Amino acid sequence: MDFDLTRWLVMGLALAAGAIVKGATGMGLPLVALPVLTTAFGLQHAVGIMAITQVLTNSMQIWQFRAAAREESMRFMPWFLVAGGLGVVLGTVLLANLSERALVLSLGILLLVYFVIKIARPHVTVGPRAARRMGPFTGFGSGVCQGATGISAPIGVTFIHAMGLDRQVHVYAVSAMFLVLGLVQLPSLILAGIMEWEWVLEAIIAMIPILVFMPVGQMLAGKLSRKAFDRMILIFLGLMGLKMVIGI
Repeated sequence: MDFDLTRWLVMGLALAAGAIVKGATGMGLPLVALPVLTTAFGLQHAVGIMAITQVLTNSMQIWQFRAAAREESMRFMPWFLVAGGLGVVLGTVLLANLSERALVLSLGILLLVYFVIKIARPHVTVGPRAARRMGPFTGFGSGVCQGATGISAPIGVTFIHAMGLDRQVHVYAVSAMFLVLGLVQLPSLILAGIMEWEWVLEAIIAMIPILVFMPVGQMLAGKLSRKAFDRMILIFLGLMGLKMVIGI
């Protein structure tokens, strides 16, 4: 393992920033940290590290917000997660051959369209019945993106955000999605011959700044009103879309 001090310090800062966002919103760790890890290690290596941290961090948040599993609004989740797992398998197959820029650009445009719609018509939401009908399709799309790029939020989190859930239910839903996709992605990476065992140790090291800074994000989010939390998620999605479109 190459312990280039500067590279690891930069990676630690990126993981710390992503962990704060993750603690506050239930998402954002791969989106913030993956571009930095990709620059330092390459895309496949970065996806491998983040797949391991994704399983660990979302297991923690699932347990913390487990009471939300009983909410009526969560009835869409089973088929959403099953379809997501199938999508991960396809995305992993595409990882070595997919045009990464074309996919990222398409996802960025999708996010910006959603951002504009929510700004223009802020009260438009996806109801429970519509969520159950649309869940398998959005789940599959989220899984494909997760397998191919290591980031599923542009489809999955956009869909969940459109449901207008309370903070704890929202965090539970996105954590369940990330956990299941990560659990499918890990063996898929191994079977595809992409994962290397030394990446496991690197992922464990990566968990140090994550564990330190996730509680900071949770503390900050605990002080937000429902309206402020919803606005923060929307702004984050808009910035994510802009970042993907302009390619930074």
